[in-house]
Amino acid sequence: MADRAQPVARTLATGGVPAALLLALTLGTLAFVAVRADGFSALGPADWVAVRFTLWQAFLSALLSSLLAIPVARALARRRFPGRGLLIALLGAPFILPVIVAVMGLLAVFGRAGLLNDGLALLGIPPVSIYGLGGVVLAHVFLNLPLAIRLLLQSWLAIPAERFRLAASLGMGPQEVSRFLERPMLRAALPGIFLAIFLVCLTSFAVALTLGGGPRATTVELAIYQAFRFDFDLGRAALLAVIQATLSLTAAIIALRVTVPAAFGAGLDRPIERWDATGGLLKLQDTTAILLAAAFLVMPLAAIVLRGLPALATLPGPVWQAAARSLTVALASMSLTIALALPLAIATARARSGLARGLDSLAMLPLATSPLVLGTGLFLVLRPVADPVALALPVTALANATLALPFALRILLPAAHAAEADFGRLADSLGMSGFARLRLMTLPRLARPLRYSAALAAALSMGDLGVIALFSDPDHATLPLQLYRLMGAYRMSDAAGAAVLLLLLSFTLFWVLDRGGRPDARA
Repeated sequence: MADRAQPVARTLATGGVPAALLLALTLGTLAFVAVRADGFSALGPADWVAVRFTLWQAFLSALLSSLLAIPVARALARRRFPGRGLLIALLGAPFILPVIVAVMGLLAVFGRAGLLNDGLALLGIPPVSIYGLGGVVLAHVFLNLPLAIRLLLQSWLAIPAERFRLAASLGMGPQEVSRFLERPMLRAALPGIFLAIFLVCLTSFAVALTLGGGPRATTVELAIYQAFRFDFDLGRAALLAVIQATLSLTAAIIALRVTVPAAFGAGLDRPIERWDATGGLLKLQDTTAILLAAAFLVMPLAAIVLRGLPALATLPGPVWQAAARSLTVALASMSLTIALALPLAIATARARSGLARGLDSLAMLPLATSPLVLGTGLFLVLRPVADPVALALPVTALANATLALPFALRILLPAAHAAEADFGRLADSLGMSGFARLRLMTLPRLARPLRYSAALAAALSMGDLGVIALFSDPDHATLPLQLYRLMGAYRMSDAAGAAVLLLLLSFTLFWVLDRGGRPDARA
């Protein structure tokens, strides 16, 4: 009995505090929101329009992102060319790209004064508008297409090389390979990818805030913000937050259950040769898909950099002050994320299977909690005892850390499991525990994922425009919020400069924190 009780007690001692804090920040704040919420009769027709628009734009965004990723991922899977590795690496950049910067880039290309409308004017064609449903979906596809490509590419490369070799020996052409190998993989991978992107788009706020086109293009997140900032109707805002949390939780549960393995079996990890894709027409098709995707992803960023660099040196003082606040919040959020994720990862790695699954599931709760729902709950909790506006920056750091926790834990867990499996019994036999075990066994083997987790958490916090929009006053704006205000004041030159500054700070922060985690960091 003692042998069974000791690991459980040690696990609870390690992960109990962060688990309790996480429960309080997710389910606790959600409970406050549910208690404060009015009845459904408080919702007007515009609120139900927002619910329908939220689901419709998330569905369209996820569908287009998933479908457009198929030809690009297939082309990258069966072609080798100079710069392929760099292109694949760059596909991960939009995940840490500040959403407000992406919106600025899209406006520079597709906006009223963008490159597209300039070209249409030369041809005598009326301009197109990026605002409304089309703009929201376009922005979400821009942000999520790289994620879909990366996930699909991993699934494509997971098909064993021996399957393609067997297909070639049987004389199968492209259509047969697609039927017997690629379509089964897509049937297994696409539902999970679709639902993951659907969940991301469901909780999107900055895109709807900047590109939403009035009452008919308002998401639930934006409706929560409007109920807070413009009407100060806390009951209606709380009810909308409950609806948003219900939608997110439902999508998250379905996403966890829907993925089915493709069952191709194991291979010998040989290099994949694609004898079915040697035709000239297929090469042209793959080249076109790669070039179009690269142009779609690169052009908006290139446009904003070219417009913003000249204005960088003349940015007004409030922008630099906002940048300093964003750096402070990002570093605080990063520190808190690691302080929560590290003990949870260690506790999960040491726990028995049932307790480990419980801790792992608990850490995924923030995925079903949007920034605005979390912010609503924290506002309601703090309002009776303190001024929420005065605590805007600490609350933003706390919320950002909570929302980054699932990603940090997913990065840390494989290394934590490996360290415990390889050296856990040896450490136990030596009586190693507490800080000595952490310093001598755990941290050396978690150094790389720790740095990557810290870099990711800091970059995500740096570009966040969510909770701060609820709490902040004009004197405590972060850089994303200051950028949004410049856009609203039509100071587009300063806004472009602020966008470049935010982009530089986000990627520099990520690179500085993560560089020690690479194998060649000391080279």
